[in-house]
Amino acid sequence: MPETAYYEDRFVEPGARVVPLEDRGHQFGDGIYEVIRVYNGVPFLLDEHLARLLVSADAIDLELPYSIAEIRAICEKSLERAQLPDAEIYIQVTRGSSPRAHAFPENVRGILMVAVKHARTVSEEKRQSGVPVMSIEENRWKFCYIKSLNLLPNVLAKEKAKNYQCHEAVYVDEGIVKEGSSSNIFAVKDGVMYTYPPEPSILHGISRQFVIDLALRLGMEVKEEKKSLSFFKSADELFLTSTTMEILAVSSFDDTDYSERRPITRKLAAEFRAEVERRTT
Repeated sequence: MPETAYYEDRFVEPGARVVPLEDRGHQFGDGIYEVIRVYNGVPFLLDEHLARLLVSADAIDLELPYSIAEIRAICEKSLERAQLPDAEIYIQVTRGSSPRAHAFPENVRGILMVAVKHARTVSEEKRQSGVPVMSIEENRWKFCYIKSLNLLPNVLAKEKAKNYQCHEAVYVDEGIVKEGSSSNIFAVKDGVMYTYPPEPSILHGISRQFVIDLALRLGMEVKEEKKSLSFFKSADELFLTSTTMEILAVSSFDDTDYSERRPITRKLAAEFRAEVERRTT
C-alpha cells in the first residue's frame, strides 16, 4: 500500500476508496501513467518522465488536469509527506468520470492520481547471477510508445514468464526481438550494443535512453536496429533496462545461456549507480 496518495484535487488516505465507478480509466483503460524511482529522497530523471507523460497525453488527446509544473509540485509534496528516501512515485491520469460511452465525454476534467510507495528492488543475488528470460509472441497494439493503462497483454506475458520461472517475457514479432513486458532489452556482440529502434511499437524507455547516453559517453558503440531472435541468442551479453530494474543482466534466453563475465553490462551498471549517486546526493 502507498505511504501517501493524492487523488483529483486533494491528499487522501492511501487505502481510501475514491475512484468513481464510471471513471474511464477503470472502465476503458482510458488513461496514462508514469513510474519514477526515488533515490535518497530525490526523484531520478523526473523531467524525462514528465515529458513522456505529456507525449502520452497528446497521443490520446487527453488534456492534463494540471500543468507539468503543477504535477511536479504535487509529486514533490507527496514525497515530502511520505518521508521515504528510497521510493517510487506513481502518476496516473484518466480522462475522468462520466456515464459509460465509448466516445470522449464533453466538459469532463481529467483526474490525476499520485502515489508514493516503497521502491521495488532487485536482489544483489540476481544482479550478480543475472536472470532468465523467455520469448513470447507479440500480441499487443501498435502504439506501445504511449504509456497507457491498457496493460492486459503485458500482465499475461509477465504471468507466463513467472509460470516458467523466468524474470521477464520478451516480445518477438516475426522473428524480431522488440522489448520485454515491462523492460527494454539490449544485446552486446563484439563490443557493440544493439537494441530495437524507438518506433511507436515499443515503449521509449527512460532508462533505455539514459543507458544509451551513458554508453555513448563511455565511448561504446550503440546501434538501434531490428535484430532477430537468433542474433540475440548468439550475442555475448544481454541485459534489461527499466525504472525498477535499472540495468539487469540476463543469464539465459529460452534455452540459450550466457557467460557470467559480462564486462560491458557490469561497466554500464557501475556507471549507472555512480550517476545515481552524483545526481541524488
